[in-house]
Amino acid sequence: MASKLSFLDAIKNRRTYYQINKNVPISDAKIEELVKFAVENVPSSFNSQSARLVVLLKAEHDKFWDYVLELLKPMVPAEQLPNTEQRIGGFKAGYGTILFYEDPEPIQALQKQFAIYADKFPQWSEHTSAMHQFALWTALEAEGLGANLQHYNPVIDLKASTEWKIPVEWSLKAQLVFGGRGGAPGEKKFKPIEGERLFVYGK
Repeated sequence: MASKLSFLDAIKNRRTYYQINKNVPISDAKIEELVKFAVENVPSSFNSQSARLVVLLKAEHDKFWDYVLELLKPMVPAEQLPNTEQRIGGFKAGYGTILFYEDPEPIQALQKQFAIYADKFPQWSEHTSAMHQFALWTALEAEGLGANLQHYNPVIDLKASTEWKIPVEWSLKAQLVFGGRGGAPGEKKFKPIEGERLFVYGK
């Protein structure tokens, strides 16, 4: 399906799908291929190559969201727990989750090498992660999957590091949940662009 879409169409079609299931239209090998492509080709500031991605499929994906709920239960007021359980259950209903990390080691090396920009490199690291998130969200959309982006860090950080042997130094930025499309995305509304969100001079 991806080959039939232009780059701009793929961006336009990318949406948030909360109703997802385990019936995905592509193979695990294809999912891995997409992730490898993003890791290799998505840019990073000063070519830091600081992004670290962990892909959890099927039972490992289910385990991740079981852990999230387990950790949230003592933190959530009793009256809000049913909604929390329903929300986490919706994520678990998906097929996989991509965990987006940033490794501080190459960032710290660049801070020493380019001291004048030292205070900027952590921010640029966030940009690097965001580009990886967007690229893979769009790629999965183009292949016919549904996805939504979540941020259950730092609640899940330590548990994930222990379970999947992830260095504790890595910083978890986001979780991209994906699966087969079980429903339609919500309506997409746009705020005014020209004069409010876009300014062009010299045309």
